[in-house]
Amino acid sequence: MEKVTVRVPATTANLGVGFDTLGCALGLYNTLSFSPAPELGFSGCDTEYQTPDNLAYLGFKAVYEHLGQEIPGVHIDISANIPVCRGLGSSAAMIAAGALGANALGGFALSSARLLSIVTPIEGHPDNLAPAFFGGLTASAGKAGRVYTVSYPIHPELRFVLMSPDFPLSTHAARSVLPQSLPFKTAVGQLSRLALLPKAMELGDEELIALCLEDAFHQPYRFPLINESDKLRQMAHELGCDAFCISGAGPTLLCLTRDGSLAGKLRASAGSLEHRWHIQELAVDHLGAQYIQ
Repeated sequence: MEKVTVRVPATTANLGVGFDTLGCALGLYNTLSFSPAPELGFSGCDTEYQTPDNLAYLGFKAVYEHLGQEIPGVHIDISANIPVCRGLGSSAAMIAAGALGANALGGFALSSARLLSIVTPIEGHPDNLAPAFFGGLTASAGKAGRVYTVSYPIHPELRFVLMSPDFPLSTHAARSVLPQSLPFKTAVGQLSRLALLPKAMELGDEELIALCLEDAFHQPYRFPLINESDKLRQMAHELGCDAFCISGAGPTLLCLTRDGSLAGKLRASAGSLEHRWHIQELAVDHLGAQYIQ
């Protein structure tokens, strides 16, 4: 095969209570092409990413290493529309693309489920990777090197409104503030809301979704890292949306709503804030990563 091109969606993970477990694919994409080459090479990305530590190459290499195959030279062309360090699964999109590129160029015919298990150790958790591969809303768990994933339906009127600031937040920084333990009662409350959330999203029940997004595991520690998140939460509340959470590790924030005008209203309100917030409604991607050439 001379070249393979892969398109991978952005993802929003955690969804409040689903820390390192839940994720949903969204209609924003990275497109990567993989071509055989004498050695590793890149185009379409900044020089700082043109190294063997490039996440797409790590995903590519992981497949060959898992199968005990010699890693061939490859040229990777990257067209990235998913912003980096914004809580929209840019790392997962790159890793998934690399795995799919290797699968096609190597003629391995591995399933997406197998590829997910192979590359999850690169990220450490599958909450972004699973929806990147499969699309839609997913929940995942791992055991003995295998990742198990299930998909849930989402109400067709449920809208994902993303608020991305003009500053990044690294996953490392966002994880550094998390507690090492939580009270038993807190964990039970978290599990009860996690059990309800997928059904609430299927029903499009905004009140129940808002309840389920009341997370205690990570958001109380991460919201203070996201300047003006409290102001945006208040704006959303005043506009009738209380289903508000951090997308992934942040700093992007997320509203779940059935109000098709919410993104425009928030855009108008956020104009008074100190930081520039890019506010957009993204459709759910139900297909996941796709070969397009």
